[in-house]
Amino acid sequence: MSAKDIFHAVVRLALEKEGWTITHDPLYLKVDEDKLYLDLGAENNLLAAERYGQKIAVEIKSFLGLSLINDFHQAIGQAWNYKVVLEEQEPNRILYLAIPEDIYEEFFTRRLAQMSVTRMQLNLLVFNPIRQEIVTWK
Repeated sequence: MSAKDIFHAVVRLALEKEGWTITHDPLYLKVDEDKLYLDLGAENNLLAAERYGQKIAVEIKSFLGLSLINDFHQAIGQAWNYKVVLEEQEPNRILYLAIPEDIYEEFFTRRLAQMSVTRMQLNLLVFNPIRQEIVTWK
């Protein structure tokens, strides 16, 4: 199993603040001999919530490497594999890539990132690590 991202606890807390129940930490998937571990699985059971009954899988990325583009390539590739497996094994669970707000503003507003996210139909969960809250769901 891979190490938890530096922002793992932050994103978990931010989800709980919004009424999500963490059901898996990590969310384990298996395809034949390949084992995959998404950072979090969650479910929203608040009756008043806009996302009532929704199940999500969240992969958290810090983008703290030496190259944003390399971090992006790794995150997109990993997210693609998770998306494919989730569509087969848990089609009712929606995948989100969780990214810090500053990385969203600095990198995910660029054309390359926007084209890739759109083509892949990847959902983003943008969080503020200082306030430990979700800024936006995209």
